[in-house]
Amino acid sequence: MQESQERAEYTLIARKPSFGLPTGCPICLPVYIHLKFAGFPFHLNFNNTFPDSDQIPYIESGTYVAYNDENGGVIERLREDGIVDLDADFCSLPEWISMKAMVSTWLAEAVMYELWVGSDGTSARAIYYSDLPWLIGKALFMKQVYVVKQRFGITKENAERKEAEIYKRAKIAYGALSTTLGDQTFLFERPSSLDTYLLGHVLFTLQALPESSVLRLALLEHSNLIRYGEKLKSEYLEAGSSSSVPQFHSEASSTSTRRPSNSSSRTKKQPKREKTEEEKTFRRRAKYFLATQLVAVLVFVSVMSGYDFSEVEVDEDDGFSYD
Repeated sequence: MQESQERAEYTLIARKPSFGLPTGCPICLPVYIHLKFAGFPFHLNFNNTFPDSDQIPYIESGTYVAYNDENGGVIERLREDGIVDLDADFCSLPEWISMKAMVSTWLAEAVMYELWVGSDGTSARAIYYSDLPWLIGKALFMKQVYVVKQRFGITKENAERKEAEIYKRAKIAYGALSTTLGDQTFLFERPSSLDTYLLGHVLFTLQALPESSVLRLALLEHSNLIRYGEKLKSEYLEAGSSSSVPQFHSEASSTSTRRPSNSSSRTKKQPKREKTEEEKTFRRRAKYFLATQLVAVLVFVSVMSGYDFSEVEVDEDDGFSYD
């Protein structure tokens, strides 16, 4: 089993690169980093067909597929299946568990708030909707803003308090992580999924969020976390990129594994394998994507017609803020 896993070719399907990162998506980036930490060979494809799909990122090899919205996510699925496991020595340590919980909840929630509520939405639109027609992208963005506000329980009356709570938790997490890190290269001796999520957060916050971002400014107060991000980015995402990812594919990916191609091997045709039921299902969804999104927009407009939009102020830059 182990030998077959080593011989198999794996492909990570993520959202497109942006902000100088291999993928601009804050959920996809940690999976990419995790595979890099493990020295696990993989190809990278991009899927621009489903901008709001919870299945992305996913990793595939032949009939094997690990989706983001199943079994705790891609990283957990790879660990459970014995394909990539960086946590074997740490998952029983209370301090490690608490640190990972802070990163995966408090910091992840702070990024979500910044993307959809705490900024003008420029970063979110660049990541998710830049390839869609403007009207559909705009409507989906507004819909997601509403969803995020509902998730956090944000209203006009409690908006300032909720924002203060989110940033307070993020600052507490930064302080605890900075103290634990000190001058070390990793938080606990060697890389684990804790470093995977933290490095992804640090790089995304520094490079994808605007300079005026409250979260970004809070992170900049911890110089060792900045050095941590810069050092590991240089060692794992830049220096070693050619060995793990032979070629980037900028076009949208299907669920079938694509082999890296170049001018010398392009004439050699790869045999076409039979599609699995999961692949056929995913392709059928692609055909109806625009239609379903249009229906979603119409339903959204219908439902929101009874919503009090006085809580939301749309500024001249198409951003969203509270009165």
